[in-house]
Amino acid sequence: MNDVVEVAAVTEWAMEMLDLEDLRPAPLPGVEMTFTRSCVPSPDVSRALYAAVGARVCWTDRFPWSFEDWRAWVDRPELSTWIAMAEGTIAGFFELEAQPGGATEVHLVGLTPAFVGKGYGGYLVEQCVRRAWQRGSLWAEHAGPATRVWLRTSTLDHPNAMANYRRRGFKVAEEITKPKSVPDPRIAPWPLPEDPRMMRPAHEEELIS
Repeated sequence: MNDVVEVAAVTEWAMEMLDLEDLRPAPLPGVEMTFTRSCVPSPDVSRALYAAVGARVCWTDRFPWSFEDWRAWVDRPELSTWIAMAEGTIAGFFELEAQPGGATEVHLVGLTPAFVGKGYGGYLVEQCVRRAWQRGSLWAEHAGPATRVWLRTSTLDHPNAMANYRRRGFKVAEEITKPKSVPDPRIAPWPLPEDPRMMRPAHEEELIS
């Protein structure tokens, strides 16, 4: 199997919201969703969520990242990761970054497969954007208030993503179409930071051999 497919034309959009008043609420989902900020940076959890949520919509840009790359990314005061729960299960997550000049980027937002297509997506995006606008108070307290919330999406994303963002009040700020090499998203590309076989005490090896 060829692990990389060259997609001839991928359209990418930068979408933005310039005022909290532009945010339009979504219908409430059928069950309660709760949102918890991940206060302990965890490359393991973040990359697992990236794979679980993104595999079906070709999130592959971080495939080359090592464990150290992930640690450097998540362990920053300007980054905020939020986990959505419903019915005792991880229903999705989103990742926010406080950028200079008041810009706040939604790097990632999405549902885990069991919750896709059941009316949760709009509410997830709404709650994500509400927290993006709370930068400087709820999170990234050092960064000051948000003046712009923005994100990127593309034709590789879920077919309903673009319409969902528009319904919440986002507008297209930039559009570009170009070819893109897309690795097979079914491949788990990340090695562990250390080989656990080399860390096992000798007596333990004898017990299980």
